[in-house]
Amino acid sequence: MLFRDRRHAGILLANHLQVYRGDHQAVILALPRGGVVVGHEVSMALHLPLDVFITRKIAAPESPEYAVGAISETGAVYLNREAVRAMQLSQEDLDGLIAAQRREIERRRALYREGRGLPHLHHRTVILVDDGIATGATLFATLEALAALNPLRVVVAMPVAPPSTAARIRALVETCVILSTPEPFEAVGCFFEEFDQVTDDEVIRTLHQANEAFQGDRPTRRTPSAIPTTRSV
Repeated sequence: MLFRDRRHAGILLANHLQVYRGDHQAVILALPRGGVVVGHEVSMALHLPLDVFITRKIAAPESPEYAVGAISETGAVYLNREAVRAMQLSQEDLDGLIAAQRREIERRRALYREGRGLPHLHHRTVILVDDGIATGATLFATLEALAALNPLRVVVAMPVAPPSTAARIRALVETCVILSTPEPFEAVGCFFEEFDQVTDDEVIRTLHQANEAFQGDRPTRRTPSAIPTTRSV
């Protein structure tokens, strides 16, 4: 399946999520940056509030596209020890990489949420949206972090993913909507006619539009950050 752009992908995803339309206990969390554009279309179609969940890939210094793990904004760190060994990274290397991503997470939190914390997620349905995944490191770190916040359920909604990654996701969540699982799988952008980089300004503008559409609907309670943890696989 070839998507015109991220907005087109979001519209198609929303068609498969109509059961959650207008559900006052549901919230859409998008993984920035590209996931916010997809999530906005889902938000508008389902009349649900939109927010972000910030998780950063921990990339190998010599291979920026190669993920050795990820860190979420709640402080939880997910490491793929096999990948760490393959890249011959020391603990000192990892500490530096993790610290750099913590700083980037704080920068994005200040920009995207303007000082607000996460929305209250306890016993709510969380629809987690991105523009696609490859290795899944960022998504798996996010799922671990969300589980600690005790949502009622987590629904993963994405346009495209490799078959093997999609299978792992389906084993972890109650509901998973992935529109296309092509084989062979190249980069996510190969499955979009237009896949321009999304800027911070576009993320902020899109979130403001969503906030205006759902002013007063967003929960007033905020979720505190979890105690930082590290998990290896």
